[in-house]
Amino acid sequence: MAEKLRQKLRQSVTFLPLTDLRYAGKALQGHTWFMSSMYDTHEEGEVQYQQFPSESSKHRVLCLKGKETHDGSWNSYALAWPEALPFNATLLKGLTFVSYNHYNYDNIWHGLSATVPFVAWHIRNGCESPSRWILYHWGELRFKMAPWLRTLTEATFGGAPFIESFEGVSDNQPVCFEKAVVMRHNEGGMSRDRRIETFDLMRCKARMYCNVSLEGRIHEASKQGLPVIGMTLLMRTGPRSFTNESAVIGIFEKECAKIDGCRLMVSYSNNLTFCDQVKLMSLTDILVSPHGAQLTNMFLMDKNSSVMEFFPKGWLKLAGVGQYVFHWMASWSGMRHRGAWRDPNGDECPYAVDDRRCMSIYKSGKIGFDETYFSEWARNVLNEVKARKLEEAANKTIASTSSCACG
Repeated sequence: MAEKLRQKLRQSVTFLPLTDLRYAGKALQGHTWFMSSMYDTHEEGEVQYQQFPSESSKHRVLCLKGKETHDGSWNSYALAWPEALPFNATLLKGLTFVSYNHYNYDNIWHGLSATVPFVAWHIRNGCESPSRWILYHWGELRFKMAPWLRTLTEATFGGAPFIESFEGVSDNQPVCFEKAVVMRHNEGGMSRDRRIETFDLMRCKARMYCNVSLEGRIHEASKQGLPVIGMTLLMRTGPRSFTNESAVIGIFEKECAKIDGCRLMVSYSNNLTFCDQVKLMSLTDILVSPHGAQLTNMFLMDKNSSVMEFFPKGWLKLAGVGQYVFHWMASWSGMRHRGAWRDPNGDECPYAVDDRRCMSIYKSGKIGFDETYFSEWARNVLNEVKARKLEEAANKTIASTSSCACG
């Protein structure tokens, strides 16, 4: 009788499309169409997530089927009791992180946004690390992260991420997981305190991974009796780069030279390894950069560091809320966003100034400069940072990376 019941349970496992059909044809409106929200767990300050097995799943495990990389509607999921897995199923041991990303894992900002909730879960659950990752974009499987994101993940979780490719598994063969955590949303639902805690861990782990020590900088500051202020111009090439880099560098160089202890550094993120970027940011108190994914590096600076951001013409009216992501990220990671400059000049659009079609022209525009504005802006931020660092030195509140949460 028991075996008959077990066979019936195995046969009753029903695979559903990863697409939640209630939202498949609608604007997201705060929802995601990846899987069903039926098994979501809500915790204060956290992104809602799903964990299998759990009470909400009636202690059933998660099973997936399909390896489609171009049409997510062909990929499906089901829940099954561990004692009655679907026929021909493979059970994978250990913890599996299942990540959904509305955008992609090649862009470091979007990839980081999808990764942050898992780091928060890791902190709140005894620092448990995954045996594997499964990556989805619109229900389609993805098999790689950007190298920067992959290295950050390795540093944070103590090992290179194994991204499941289901090699050797047929399209119709189910794969089930001993334990799985599914994030159907990126970091948007997290509280500011939880995000700061999460970014603190990633910053600390990245510095440890890259063997970055602040002792030399602290020694230099105490020896001179003055705060060392690192001002970094993190440049871009191509879209949203400065039309006259040398002029922009000259403006900030001139203002930096007026402040004792100020050090100006000029770098291009595409020429730096992950650890080069960690080291550079650990020496940076003021980050000066055009809008772009390279600004994601800001969380690697000491908390309370400053960010100055630049935009091409037309973004304010036409770019939507996405233009504010680094303003938000500054707050979420404990930094200080010190404003944005938006170039009033640039390529002309043949349509009305508020016509959405103009964004295709403005999106990748070059950025000019305003010497008077830039000089005054730099002067104000430098004086503010100098005063803050003098206060920190007097109160002996210099940051330390001697130990991290989660080991």
